[in-house]
Order: sequence, then C-alpha cells, then structure tokens
Amino acid sequence: MRAFLLLFLLFPFIELALLIQVGSVIGVLPTLLLVIGTGVLGAVLLRVAGVATAWRARERLARGELPEQEMLEGLLIAVGGGLLLLPGFISDIFGVLCLIPFTRRLLVNKVRLRAAEQAMRQRAFYDSPAGQAQRPDGARPNVLEGEYERRD
Repeated sequence: MRAFLLLFLLFPFIELALLIQVGSVIGVLPTLLLVIGTGVLGAVLLRVAGVATAWRARERLARGELPEQEMLEGLLIAVGGGLLLLPGFISDIFGVLCLIPFTRRLLVNKVRLRAAEQAMRQRAFYDSPAGQAQRPDGARPNVLEGEYERRD
C-alpha cells in the first residue's frame, strides 16, 4: 500500500519531467498539440468503445445472461478514457492500453481470475453454522453448545 501511495505522489512529478523532456526535444508547440490530441483521441475512443460495450451488454441482458465481462470492460474503458484526458504521456500510454480491445480483454480476464482466487480463499476459511452441511473433509464444525444466564 505504501508503494502505491508513493507512486501516486510521484506520478505528477514524473509526468511533468517527461513533458519537459519531450518539449525540449520536439518543441513546445508540438508537445502541446500532442497533449491536446491525445485528450481529443481519448474522448472519441471513450465514446465509441463505451457505446459498443453498452450494446454488447444490452444484448447479453436480452438473452437473459449477466454481462459481467462487459461491465468490467466498461470500467476499464472509463479508466482508459479518463487517463487519456489527463495531460501527460505516461497516463496516455496506460489509457491506450485500457482502450485497445486485446489488452483490455487481457486485463479483464486477469481481474476475473484474481477475483475467483480471492473468492476461493474466502471460502476456504468458512465454517458452516451448526445444523447445516458439513465441511468438505467430512469433519463436523467446532460448535460449543451451552446455556448462559445473565445476572445483573
């Protein structure tokens, strides 16, 4: 968590340093045009990809299926479009990676696998309450039965 916080605090400085470096190599006007161009590209791609994902989700809902893939892709499209709207080249690279269908599907599949692993880890520590099904190894859960009396 500390690494994420440190990266979050350093990110604007890294972006600014890269903008200065690119500006010194290609000039101020081309750098500004690149930053503005990627912002416009992000807005256009956000609209196009978002509409396409919304239509696929609507089709799956019409078939009676849950559109979990489309929902996660829509989230990545929103993140990618937001990153493209931010001024800077590093955020643009990550934004484009979120908007390209191939890499977006790879990221979504990685998130789904990680969520499934997390769910399996949580199920591994679940003890069924008394009176319900036994654990997979056939052992009974550790339940202490008794009575109590409250004395005030």
